[in-house]
Amino acid sequence: MGPLPRTLELFYDVLSPYSWLGFEVLCRYKNIWNINLQLRPSLIGGIMKDSGNQPPALLPRKAQYMRNDIRLLGQHVQIPVQFPKDFFSVILEKGSLSAMRFLTAVSMEHPEMLEKVSRELWMRVWSRDEDISEPQSILAAAEKAGMSTEQARGLLEKVSTPNVKNKLKETTEAACKYGAFGLPITVAHLDGQTHVLFGSDRMELLAHLLGEKWMGPVPPAINARL
Repeated sequence: MGPLPRTLELFYDVLSPYSWLGFEVLCRYKNIWNINLQLRPSLIGGIMKDSGNQPPALLPRKAQYMRNDIRLLGQHVQIPVQFPKDFFSVILEKGSLSAMRFLTAVSMEHPEMLEKVSRELWMRVWSRDEDISEPQSILAAAEKAGMSTEQARGLLEKVSTPNVKNKLKETTEAACKYGAFGLPITVAHLDGQTHVLFGSDRMELLAHLLGEKWMGPVPPAINARL
């Protein structure tokens, strides 16, 4: 037997495009590196409030930089990311509470579907400029990800239950305890130590900590399929 997989926790919110970038890279490496990737749906609004941080796009120069940055990173990581037309409505008015509660319910009831449903919600808001706040939008994402209508409706009925609300709150609080001031954060548990990496651009450092080989955001085995 070889060494046991190292545990990585990815705290993310589908409202965060950088979370999508980090998510896709880690999902590509989860069967290449010796890791156990645990996806942790969290609420970026709660983390911002707890840390006293503000969305970078509220500062005009940062917003302009972010638009170009996301476009270039999307090309580099090979995901079809683009800004919603009414960015401030999507981010500041609609938010992601319902979507993240739904993903929390998925993680509790059907964890095998969490990766696919998360990806489809990102595709809606950050690629096709579609809604993720209304129940029918969330249902459509779940069904497109391969979940049955019955399963998806059952989970949607649970998003307002104390169990789901408390689980999302607990996960968000766990991210805050790790020192999160935004998302994504990757938490690596290695040899009794905990390493917290912020953002989607720390993967080369993560590979160094793991003692694994970094082959870029699209490793050869994945690139052959894209």
